[in-house]
Amino acid sequence: MADVVLSGAIRSNLLSMQNTAKMLDQTQLRLATGLKVRSAIDSPTSFFTAQGLNNRASDLSNLLDAMGQAVKTLEAADQGIKSILKLVESMKAVANQALETKIKATTITGNQSGALTGGVVLAGLGALSTGNTLTVTVGGVTQTVTIGAASGQVATVQNLVDWVNTTFTGDEPLTATLNDDGKLEFSAANGRDLTISASNGGTPVSLASLLGSRTSSTEGVNRDKYERDFNNLREQIEQLARDASYKGVNLLKGDLLSVFFNPDQTSQLDIQGVNLTPEGLLNIGTVANESGNHGFQADADIRTFIDTLNAATNVLRQQASTFGANLGVVQIRQDFSASLVNTLQGGASQLTVADTNEEGAKMLALQTRQQLGTTALSLANQAEQGVLRLFG
Repeated sequence: MADVVLSGAIRSNLLSMQNTAKMLDQTQLRLATGLKVRSAIDSPTSFFTAQGLNNRASDLSNLLDAMGQAVKTLEAADQGIKSILKLVESMKAVANQALETKIKATTITGNQSGALTGGVVLAGLGALSTGNTLTVTVGGVTQTVTIGAASGQVATVQNLVDWVNTTFTGDEPLTATLNDDGKLEFSAANGRDLTISASNGGTPVSLASLLGSRTSSTEGVNRDKYERDFNNLREQIEQLARDASYKGVNLLKGDLLSVFFNPDQTSQLDIQGVNLTPEGLLNIGTVANESGNHGFQADADIRTFIDTLNAATNVLRQQASTFGANLGVVQIRQDFSASLVNTLQGGASQLTVADTNEEGAKMLALQTRQQLGTTALSLANQAEQGVLRLFG
């Protein structure tokens, strides 16, 4: 099939319309996608430069997530320190309450009908007899002695008084005397419960002739409750420090937190945790709370614990300040990285994103040009149609 021969004017107009159509398609595509550079074909330099900027922005965005988790780890540690401070303050309040509580002795004063003298023989005194055992309990300490004249036994009231005064010493003291009324009197200076009983081979024996009806007393005042409360609070500090972790990192138990600020990991902040437990930097010991060994018995011992708690408070405050400074650094770098991500993405957009206002104006201009081209092509075609009139 032979080629159609077009005149120069028509061919020129046709070429112009083809270029306009191509530019119109390009403009429509940019408006549809919002991009003026979609691939390396459009502009290799702009495409690969923008790709590099977007890749770096993506890497920094991933680091921003890690920085955010580091901030949460520091916040968890900070909340833990604040809670431990409250527990330490509670322990200090307990110690001060113990210090303000004055120990009152527990006493048993006999109310038997007749007065006693030191030489009164125990055997045959009422229901008591040789071989009976006398049991005295002060707090958690129990001692037993047998009535009799043999070595290690007690035969008279004075023997009983002497045995008590030499047996119950130390942290569970007990004294025995005969008062001015000839009544046998026992006094537990530590304020703990006091009980006196007698038995004959396991069978209870009445002490009415020796003490009357007063064989036990709980009227004393001691500090045992405060010792238990103090130790319970101390245990809570240990548990709280153990629970102050975030995603497996516990800065209150000495873990290390590393925060990276660039993809190459050449810029970082290492935050070293500390052991903020009673056995660690807080150095808060347990108050002895056992029979014969009580840590709050003496005022001086309580004051020592209060001094220890004051020192622990200073440690906690200093560490809170350190973690706060580290948190500030991470947040500053976090803000910087977020701003840098925006800058990188903005730079990439300038290289690849189309200006919709400009492209819209181009489309209107190209549509007008296309219409003008059509009109010009029609005029050129009319010039050739004039030849047909010659054959009319």
